[in-house]
Amino acid sequence: MSTVSAKKNEVDRKWFLVDANNLVLGRLAAHVASVLKGKHKPIYTPHVDTGDFVVIINAEKVQLTGRKLDNKMYYHHSGYPGGLKSITAGKLLKERPEEVIKSAVKGMLPHNPLGRDMILKMKVYAGPEHPHAAQKPEPLEIKA
Repeated sequence: MSTVSAKKNEVDRKWFLVDANNLVLGRLAAHVASVLKGKHKPIYTPHVDTGDFVVIINAEKVQLTGRKLDNKMYYHHSGYPGGLKSITAGKLLKERPEEVIKSAVKGMLPHNPLGRDMILKMKVYAGPEHPHAAQKPEPLEIKA
């Protein structure tokens, strides 16, 4: 008996819809990263992108535990000397809530070209509307 590896063109991709309302950021990100990798499928192969598409709505209503709204910092650099910028999680959640979820999920995916392809299958929206109704996304239940 031989082990069968999934091929990129043999993967059947589904669309899932996640409502981030009152979900804890880390738990949401861990579950979404697992679906993007394809670990929920029996054909999961670590070196092949077997994951599905995930649409996340209500990103502005995601919860952070403890004092993370005030203490957690997000950093980016302009590329120029002295160009390190920082913003707190609370301020970033008000200004660009999509970036908070994208950053959390991206950190849980592989840091290589495969992970960069996986993150492109995730669509995040601050409000309850999304333009992916034609794909008929199935609701994905995440325990709070």
